[in-house]
Amino acid sequence: MTHPDNDAHLASPSYTLPALDREFLLGDSMRGVRFLLEYAKADELLRAWQVRSTVVVFGSSRARADSDGELGRWYAHARLFGRIVSERGGALDGDGDVRDNVIATGGGPGLMEAANRGAHEAGAPSIGYNITLPEEQEPNPYSTPELTFQFHYFAMRKMHLAMRASALVVFPGGFGTLDEMFEILTLRQTGKMPDIPIILFDEAYWSSIVNFQGLADHGVISPGDVDLFDYASTPEDAWDCLLRKGLKIHGT
Repeated sequence: MTHPDNDAHLASPSYTLPALDREFLLGDSMRGVRFLLEYAKADELLRAWQVRSTVVVFGSSRARADSDGELGRWYAHARLFGRIVSERGGALDGDGDVRDNVIATGGGPGLMEAANRGAHEAGAPSIGYNITLPEEQEPNPYSTPELTFQFHYFAMRKMHLAMRASALVVFPGGFGTLDEMFEILTLRQTGKMPDIPIILFDEAYWSSIVNFQGLADHGVISPGDVDLFDYASTPEDAWDCLLRKGLKIHGT
């Protein structure tokens, strides 16, 4: 008696190991698993690099080193700030020791590139938390390759930006920068994250964009909420402000 072959069984998608079944993994039912994977992969690599804390830097993606006017000035300031933090904050530690205050950005161009570039020039590692976008974003060339990540979910990207943050420094920027700034401000306001320093770079810019005092005057935030952040006008000023606000440096 001739038995039928099992070629169809072997070729069936149901027979493919779930971990190797791309169509299954990208299906709606596995969204939670994909969310977990985005958390676990970045977390594992950051632990391998002994990254204990980060200084998160956000700002416009439209600034360039050769930009005229304010954009070029902001780029130079973000670049120097990335270098100062990396040289003085503990990111250069290694060889089995933890790294503190590692520069972490959204990984893209502009002022995020500038901060990564400053860290690179200091010889320190830095992190790029990139996000997939319809107009594809590529990582800037200055974040450490082994610490350059790509996220599909904004929520998981924001979680990684916040969970190791020892400080947030927000350079002038647009919608994306505002989104990240208000995310951290809300977490601080509601007590959902530790009391970390938040610095807004260039008070003239921010005062022209957001009327924070107006929010307090209308009673939609508490008067003390405007004290959740400080302003800085130079990279050295920003660093000094971080120290005054309690930024912890390894060994101190």
